[in-house]
Amino acid sequence: MKLIWIASAALVLTTTTGFVADRVLNSSPTETTAPAVGTSIGDLAPEIELESPDGKTYKLSDLRGHVVLIDFWASWCGPCRRENPNVVRAYKKYQNAKFKDAKGFEVFSVSLDRTKDRWVQAIKQDKLEWEYHVSDLGHWNSQPAADYGVNSIPMSFLIDPDGVIIAKGLRGFEIDKNVDPFVKAFK
Repeated sequence: MKLIWIASAALVLTTTTGFVADRVLNSSPTETTAPAVGTSIGDLAPEIELESPDGKTYKLSDLRGHVVLIDFWASWCGPCRRENPNVVRAYKKYQNAKFKDAKGFEVFSVSLDRTKDRWVQAIKQDKLEWEYHVSDLGHWNSQPAADYGVNSIPMSFLIDPDGVIIAKGLRGFEIDKNVDPFVKAFK
């Protein structure tokens, strides 16, 4: 019985070692695996595809190549409205900057509003000048909010030109601190 156990252990060890050795010897040193889709830093940001107030469909993935601040907010959210001037300031600072390895900077605003009128009114009042405003008007049942695990707003995710999350929960000058390393020069 002892001999069978030793023979079984040797077979498992040989098979496992052979598999590991084959994997190590036959893998390319430049071979990398794509990050998993998720909401942790280092994950590929989940896709968001929604309509703007004027009915145009925008996809987050269309902004690949850019540094993107995904901003979850709503017109009825006091803290969001107080944070909007910081997002506007960052947008103005980076909209014409030259980036090292990115085409530029964009803000992708995802509203958790229920009504289009209040959403549009808040965009105008807060002077949110960027193009990418989307919502499914689902309030807390918004699909992107569920996909990103958003349970309080404002909430932001900063993604790199490859669509990978590099920071989240940024407010005020934390945005600058995380975007500045990508900037080559300001115009």
